[in-house]
Amino acid sequence: MPAIIQRIAATLAALLLSSGLALAQSKVTLAIGGASCLCYLPTMLAKALGEYEKAGVNVDLVEFKGGSEALKAVMGGSADVVSGYFDHTVNLAAKGQNLQSFVVYDRYPGFALVVSPKHTAEINSIKDLANKKIGVSAPGSSTDFFLKYMLSKNGVDPNSIGVIGVGLGATAIAAMEQGTIDAAIMLDPAVTLLQGRNKDLKILSDTRSQKDTLAVFGGEYPGGALYTKADWIASHEKEVQGMTNAIVSTLKWIHSHSPEEIAAKMPPELVGKDVPLYIAALKNTLPMYSQTGRMDPKGAEAVLAVFSQSSPDVAKAKIDLSKTYTNKYVEAAGKGM
Repeated sequence: MPAIIQRIAATLAALLLSSGLALAQSKVTLAIGGASCLCYLPTMLAKALGEYEKAGVNVDLVEFKGGSEALKAVMGGSADVVSGYFDHTVNLAAKGQNLQSFVVYDRYPGFALVVSPKHTAEINSIKDLANKKIGVSAPGSSTDFFLKYMLSKNGVDPNSIGVIGVGLGATAIAAMEQGTIDAAIMLDPAVTLLQGRNKDLKILSDTRSQKDTLAVFGGEYPGGALYTKADWIASHEKEVQGMTNAIVSTLKWIHSHSPEEIAAKMPPELVGKDVPLYIAALKNTLPMYSQTGRMDPKGAEAVLAVFSQSSPDVAKAKIDLSKTYTNKYVEAAGKGM
């Protein structure tokens, strides 16, 4: 009898070992459009907390200057999934590209349209941005889309301005403080860091809170999400479910811990030297993070409405929004937990 038990134990151990190896082999290259931006914090924190590994996915994070660059990596095949803004899936649907988000971690976009401290005197409103140089993370990124939407909404021709790619972190702050650009679309922690050094910083539009987001868009507007080609999702369901489980667990962790505890878990190079200012920026940002990971269909509709205003291609296209996102994996993650 003991020999039989030993054989069964050995067989079970072999099965566990082989399944463990299979899990370790689920490698995914995740392209992120600016690791230092708090809009992407759940993606980076999930790595720091070991949530991807717990979910059986070996995630290799690769950083890019902006969301459009991260998207190019996936479209070109050098990355599998984008951690970026959902609106890219809507924009590309108008071009016949079928991309889908499968977990949403930002309820609001978190964009702020900020005036350079060097140009505060001559810019008092969005209308004053005509013929100016304005910074975005990278041309074609969500920051660029938001800029064009705000300009159009305020009667400024988007073609009248010069769009300059300045990134989202230290490079954006440097461009603003040096005055090489007149204004920029910025996100935290860069906004709070710049504000900490320039007390009279002028912010023309701010979507870091529900109140401001509703004022700008008329409803909640989903920001950061994990998304990729729909056919990749269909053929890699195990990896997609693992990444979704990791993000949903991380969102729950975020909402049950203090900004100080969250900052302590983040890589020091992302927090930077001024830890108190980073924590202050994090406090501003916490309401932005989803508690569930689900896409609100009304939020997807708001994205389509915004793009229809600023993009003739999107306005003309008959986009089936239901194909640009799925809540299937988030719902499964909820049941599993």
